[in-house]
Amino acid sequence: MTGKYRLPLFFILVLKFFTPLFADNFEFVYNYNAGDMFRIRSTVDSYIFIDGVRSFRSEFLNRISYEVIDSDEDSASLSATYQSAERTTSLLGRPMAGGAFSWARDYFSSFSQNTLGYINIEDHYFMPMVRNVPVFPGRPLALNESWSAEGTTVHDFRDSFGIGEPYRIPFNANYTYLGERVFEGQSYPAFSIRYTYYLEPSPVSGRVYPTRIEGEHAQIVYWDTRLGQPGAYQENFTTIIRLSNGETWEYRGSAQAQLVEAPPMDRDELIREIAEYIEDIEGATVRASDEGVIISLEDIQFDPDSAFLRESERLKLDRIAEILLRYPNRDILVGGHTALAGTAEGRERLSLERAEAVAFYLLNLGIRRPEQVVIRGYGAEQPIADNNTEEGMRRNRRVEIIILEN
Repeated sequence: MTGKYRLPLFFILVLKFFTPLFADNFEFVYNYNAGDMFRIRSTVDSYIFIDGVRSFRSEFLNRISYEVIDSDEDSASLSATYQSAERTTSLLGRPMAGGAFSWARDYFSSFSQNTLGYINIEDHYFMPMVRNVPVFPGRPLALNESWSAEGTTVHDFRDSFGIGEPYRIPFNANYTYLGERVFEGQSYPAFSIRYTYYLEPSPVSGRVYPTRIEGEHAQIVYWDTRLGQPGAYQENFTTIIRLSNGETWEYRGSAQAQLVEAPPMDRDELIREIAEYIEDIEGATVRASDEGVIISLEDIQFDPDSAFLRESERLKLDRIAEILLRYPNRDILVGGHTALAGTAEGRERLSLERAEAVAFYLLNLGIRRPEQVVIRGYGAEQPIADNNTEEGMRRNRRVEIIILEN
């Protein structure tokens, strides 16, 4: 099999730092308010075994933004954006992208959820991956009391096998109320979740496809009583996929998520501060975007048809690093762009490699931890000038560093 199966994202929960007070008997109820907005960072770390041999390690960094569109006493309507990035380590142990994560895919989802946790969502959405987990029985629970409910896991096989529709696999989840548990120094009402699933999909003609999918998951969820929703989770999992070509891929790993607490970005003030600082850096501009604030380095100089940074550009990045260090709580996206030359595949590959080179250099300067930096290659998809002129092509050959609204 060429390529690899991209392990789907895991259901993401919200973390809030506080110390709740509660009795042994506790009733879990969701409580959303219209206008609420949450931003979450989750990580998934797995080792991949092909036919029993450990082949590589894959890590996912997922940034999720939730907005409560409307709510009443019984349910709430939510919209969510999921941004997935991946970092793979080969058998030799060398991380790709100099330790940064490489963008994988964006998802959008819209659904409603009632006070017990059951969601109503249209079939074409891929996210959230795990649905109707957690859900509750609608009564106070005693310490160590258990309950069970049906859930669904959704797998995205578009990139791996060219299968356009989500695979939905039902399962039965078993819950136990654990009482008070501590997560990152704070106390929460907590419960465990365990579930397994199994599916033998229908054959798909003309391509390699999964013939058997099975999984086992064990979670501990920490409940935020102030927000009225899950506060954090930790998980261990195993996923096994048997393919029509006879290979068996097994994923063994862990996942967790937490709320990224950062005040709303004042884009106008941030742009003003950065503009003053970069006014003497040739080819550097700053502007706002939906994602945050973009520092653009136009006509950034690499050796011809390569991603090797020239010395003059490293001096520019030293200055940019000083700016980025002023805003340490904001994640960074480094995007590479090319002029309209060569093939689309070649442009995308070169733009990604150049973004990787810039990210690697900035990480070595200590501007962020690796899990705070994502790279993406856009090729020639987002020109800012006319590619029919030499001046336009020069401007389009650029790297953009986006300070993200976490």
